[in-house]
Amino acid sequence: MRVYGLTGSIGMGKSAVAAMFRKAGVPLFDADAEVHRLQGPGGGLLPAIEARFPGTTGAKGVDRAKLGAAVFGNQQERKALEAIVHPAVRRARGRFLQRHRSRPFVILDIPLLFESKAQKKGLAGVIVVSAPAWKQRKRVLARPGMTAAKFRQIVHLQTPDAEKRARADYIIDTGATFTATRAQVRRLVACLGAKTGR
Repeated sequence: MRVYGLTGSIGMGKSAVAAMFRKAGVPLFDADAEVHRLQGPGGGLLPAIEARFPGTTGAKGVDRAKLGAAVFGNQQERKALEAIVHPAVRRARGRFLQRHRSRPFVILDIPLLFESKAQKKGLAGVIVVSAPAWKQRKRVLARPGMTAAKFRQIVHLQTPDAEKRARADYIIDTGATFTATRAQVRRLVACLGAKTGR
């Protein structure tokens, strides 16, 4: 089984591309979705998060606004949260890989693949989702509660898109139409399947 990493900066359309891979029948592990599950109602990480960041959880799980306010722009607090979240996500990823070990290839959706350098180990290749900077900005600023200042800060913390593209094994460009993006995904699925003799 080959394992490919899927990544892309904020607002590049990675979630839409991930959904397209799933629709094409490719097993895909979504790290963000796993975090939401672990931090949702009854989630396994709630006790540890509440102990470290009091008042940030409740019956509905993590209060994302409160937790975000506690860690945003504070590297020490962000690292403390990551120390709680990342090991749990790694365990879930291990279970996913075990479950799909008979498949020719799978995809791991890893938002901070390049930022967390260790996560590139063991990957057969990296797929980067990209779009023009103006389109990225337009998409992100349309999100509820997003500001230009917050967008700039998030982008500053991420590996530049140009560098991601340069280091990618495959690029999915979401700058055109939905149909064009879907066609790229289908071609790549066929290509990766051919590499594994699918």
